[in-house]
Amino acid sequence: MRIMFWVALLTFVADQISKYFVVHWLNLAQRLSIDVYPPFLNLRMAWNYGVNFGLFAEDNDLTRWVLITVALIISVAVFWWISREEPSTPGRISAGLLVGGALGNVIDRVIYGAVADFLNMSCCGFNNPFSFNIADIAVFIGAVGLVLFTSGETEQNPS
Repeated sequence: MRIMFWVALLTFVADQISKYFVVHWLNLAQRLSIDVYPPFLNLRMAWNYGVNFGLFAEDNDLTRWVLITVALIISVAVFWWISREEPSTPGRISAGLLVGGALGNVIDRVIYGAVADFLNMSCCGFNNPFSFNIADIAVFIGAVGLVLFTSGETEQNPS
């Protein structure tokens, strides 16, 4: 369980530091766009009021609080599940990534009213119109990892 906690904490802190740096210190919220290494890496400010790719995006308090509640319920459920199943280390790391990323986006919704997305990557003639953040990456990798590394087998003496 400790490894899940530490991975979640590190993911959450990295996400929040990166968002503070980009949104406030680089002032991306006002500048809206910074080319870092075009087209491969750009910073493009996007306030996501919905879920992935802006699905269910409505700028209202009901949607905001429903998404906060859903993310908190999922985080608690994953924590409870992992504490009972006691999967291998990769499974616990995956759970930490998912929980840390989900909580990072919850904090955005509480503070800003929306999730701060800013990473934009394109390549090879494909112009990606979407932005994302560290929390989004962590949630995706964590969810895939949970599918791959939690098969019902438990590890002896989990840490």
